[in-house]
Amino acid sequence: MKRFQNIVFFLMTFLAAASLVLLTVGVLVTLIVESRPGFERFGFLSFLLSNQWNYGTEMFGALRPLTGTVLAALGAVTLATPVALGVAVFLTELCPARLKTGIAMAIELLAAIPSIIYGLWGLFALAPFLEKYFQPLMGWLLGGLPWIGGYFQTQLAGGLNLVTASMVLAVMILPFIASLAREGFAQVPEVLKESAYGLGATRWETIVAVVWPTSKRAVISGIIMAAGRALGETMAVAYVIGNRHGALDSLFSPYVTITSVIANEFNEAGPIQMSALFYLTLALFLANLLVLSLARALMRKE
Repeated sequence: MKRFQNIVFFLMTFLAAASLVLLTVGVLVTLIVESRPGFERFGFLSFLLSNQWNYGTEMFGALRPLTGTVLAALGAVTLATPVALGVAVFLTELCPARLKTGIAMAIELLAAIPSIIYGLWGLFALAPFLEKYFQPLMGWLLGGLPWIGGYFQTQLAGGLNLVTASMVLAVMILPFIASLAREGFAQVPEVLKESAYGLGATRWETIVAVVWPTSKRAVISGIIMAAGRALGETMAVAYVIGNRHGALDSLFSPYVTITSVIANEFNEAGPIQMSALFYLTLALFLANLLVLSLARALMRKE
């Protein structure tokens, strides 16, 4: 009887795990099938390297959406990582016990806020602030450096641009990075830190020479996984990036990402355009797979 129960339990858990694999494979197969007309018409490299997005001639290319996606994600990670690591270090090494619970709850609350709320905040609060104050200030400060100042002097689409999208994404992924970094720092054995203190190291020296080297692979993996989430974020980005297929004239120009193009155009797309959108989705799927594989590879070396 016990043997039979073990077999049933094994089969149930195996089917549960296999269903996830089958679901992932099913999504991938669907994307490949639906993007086939676009692949046959545009090819592979031609599609990825083309900056065209012409509805009249039905010529579509992925270069600008791909570029916008990568730039927005990189900007978000660049802005969020220092703050998130500071939060994680404070919570694990410096924070008084009576404050830890409140700060940890605030991090969890930020992680639980729906992305559409972040998008509305970016649209009605952050974008007007950047357009009214930050862009003119930076343009004035850097006005004597045309090759730099020009990036801040453009004021287009009411503050809806690539920088705004990166800032909104940074706020969204900050709690994710902070939580993973905190877990990585917390896994450092106390005996290592106590040994460093016993040798006369300061708290800063202990963090730099003991805590960081011991946990850096886990922390970097968390940052890479957060970048993967930033790559696939949709609604918040679609609200604040401006959704313009033109050239990226400055960091404050409206632009597009893969997710914003899909969200804004799938409802009215013709057959070829719809196939191109599925083609973009397939590229994003593979990009996320690559990012997650890189994170797991780093974790295995831990």
